[in-house]
Amino acid sequence: MSASGNRGGRNARSGRRLVAERRNAAPAKPSRSSGSGGSGRKSGRSRRRTPQRRRGGIRGAIGAFFRLIWRIVFGIVWRATLALVLILAGATAYIYSTLPPMTELVDGRARGSVTMLDRDGNVFAWRGEQYGGLIDTETVSEHVVNAIVATEDRRFFSHWGISPRGIASAIRINLREGRGPLEGHGGSTITQQVAKLLCLGVAFDPDEWETEAEYEADCRRGSLWRKIQELPFSLAMELRYTKQEILTIYLNRAYMGAGAFGVEAASQRYFGHSAAEISPQEGAMIAGLLTAPSRFAPTSSLERSQDRAAVVLGLMEEQGYLTAAEAAEARANPATLSDAAEARAGGYFADWVMTQGPDFLLRETTEDVIIRTTFDPRMQEAAEAALVDVFENQVREGSEAEAAIIVMSADGAVRAMVGGRQEGTGLFNRATMAMRQTGSAFKPFVYATALDLGWRFDDLVEDAPLTINVPGSGPYSPRNYTGEFYGTVTLTEALRASLNTPAVRLSEEVGRDLVRTVAAEFGIESDLALGPALALGASESTLIEMTGAYAGILNGGSAVTPYGLVDLRLVGDTEPMMGQGGGIRERVISEFAARQLTYMMAEVVANGTGQRAQLPDRPVAGKTGTTTSARDAWFIGFTADYVAGVWMGYDDNSPMSGVTGGGLPAEIWRQTMETIHDGLPPRPLPMIDPAEEARPELIEEAPGRRPDIAEQILMEVLGLLGANRN
Repeated sequence: MSASGNRGGRNARSGRRLVAERRNAAPAKPSRSSGSGGSGRKSGRSRRRTPQRRRGGIRGAIGAFFRLIWRIVFGIVWRATLALVLILAGATAYIYSTLPPMTELVDGRARGSVTMLDRDGNVFAWRGEQYGGLIDTETVSEHVVNAIVATEDRRFFSHWGISPRGIASAIRINLREGRGPLEGHGGSTITQQVAKLLCLGVAFDPDEWETEAEYEADCRRGSLWRKIQELPFSLAMELRYTKQEILTIYLNRAYMGAGAFGVEAASQRYFGHSAAEISPQEGAMIAGLLTAPSRFAPTSSLERSQDRAAVVLGLMEEQGYLTAAEAAEARANPATLSDAAEARAGGYFADWVMTQGPDFLLRETTEDVIIRTTFDPRMQEAAEAALVDVFENQVREGSEAEAAIIVMSADGAVRAMVGGRQEGTGLFNRATMAMRQTGSAFKPFVYATALDLGWRFDDLVEDAPLTINVPGSGPYSPRNYTGEFYGTVTLTEALRASLNTPAVRLSEEVGRDLVRTVAAEFGIESDLALGPALALGASESTLIEMTGAYAGILNGGSAVTPYGLVDLRLVGDTEPMMGQGGGIRERVISEFAARQLTYMMAEVVANGTGQRAQLPDRPVAGKTGTTTSARDAWFIGFTADYVAGVWMGYDDNSPMSGVTGGGLPAEIWRQTMETIHDGLPPRPLPMIDPAEEARPELIEEAPGRRPDIAEQILMEVLGLLGANRN
């Protein structure tokens, strides 16, 4: 057999077939048939793979386990993500279908507003929820839009309503500052803030929330669930409205402090002009309010508001809305309040006027109302300045004594009102609410009763010890302030020196019931004492009642109803819905009686206990009043033009030290009225001329007696008054 034949056959020795090794060929598939050849190939394959199994044993099993877990988690995650996306898309689509046109969302107030005009037609006070009217991104000053975007949401025009970066940044800041992740900084976009303002489309339901305040607080909660709810609502708004429309809703609905809702109301409230005219520094102040409207309101603290505005100006410069020069100029000339806003005048008056009409048009109005009032800001400023001056310079430092002032015209039109030393709104108004004993300030009504019955100013009355047995109380013995008695005096002398026993004798003579009737008809509606102490002001009354009653003396004897509301109309209407709620009413005493009483009260100021209230260029009539232990001190008086009343005392009714009605109250009255009458020509009081009315027989009987007695009384009384410090 040839060599070539042996290559294809078997080796003679081994019996094996000789085959050339194919290095690059794929390994032969194992034969399915049994035999040595197949067995050899199978055994060789096993030998090659055995080491690989050993290397992948434990680690392979672990890897396979984690690959299995990953496939399970990945499957869950992508399925859950898909489900959430579908849920979010469905919620967004549903909310989108429920969103109304933008114009229906700009005014979200639950209540209306009340704007008050003074006697010259200028705005001086606001109440309720003020809304200045629709303003959009086209009509508002660009400085407002730029300031708000720079401060609240610099990526507003590029995102889809939510900003994960902003939320993450806010959470990081909150945690760093020791708060919860959602407490403090919210990371909300302007769109999300609008979603809050719209309360996610949930309307107020009185069955679910007791008050609108609770409803609004619930709308502004910052919980995780609330944040989740904001997502579809914000996305729906981004799809439903343009960026300009979303910003317009924000500009109109956002609360701006001091009862102002929206940029237009805030601009009118703080700066006295439209939001279309806002400067960069004013725009920065408006934007600064959004963080904390009540805290940063310029009417609360102008300095704090200006500091916040400076920060906003820096953001506007940083983001290119202002050049460095413009920002520097704005910081050098910060925004200030308008004259009306800065004055903050008439807080007590405005609160009182809000009680002068029906609730549904004032305190509970859902409309925007404009009220014309009797208020005079110049007189208000005069009263406030007088009060401050006296307490700063004539009252001991730290005293908690209080005072109240009212100025009105003879027909009862209230021009100024100070209800206490503290300024503000919603405060206890001592001019209208405090019930205090009137003391000798009540005596003019005793004399008014007698004069109307036919007594004369120069009739005689006895000032001597007097004891009256009061059933159930025992004997009552009035005494004069000086502790002395002066014998027979005229009615004028008795009132001028504020003698007590003549007033009680006269009251008993004419009848206490009639005195109570006259006082009530003059407007003192409080319960009046039944005993003889009625004549000495043992009853309680308010300053506004007493001042209104004195106005009746000034106008010739007709009662008045103090009023502050002239007329009321709705915004947009030309005709008022209601008119004046007060003024001159029926006659109480005759004009001649009133003219005599005015003369007698003029003597109180000219030569009696009220001399400290004298004005340099015109006559004054008035009456002092001091109660037991100086718990209350009054001075009420008038010129031919105006009547004013002043009360002073402690809220807890504790005694004052050395204060009488002829002291500090008369001083406050004088300073107030001196400023009020500056520039007014002097006019005579509507009173009798005693020389023309005097009876000749009285003059012939005792030509020198009355001046001597009057001088003696005056010296003793003035010696007890002094310059008082409380």
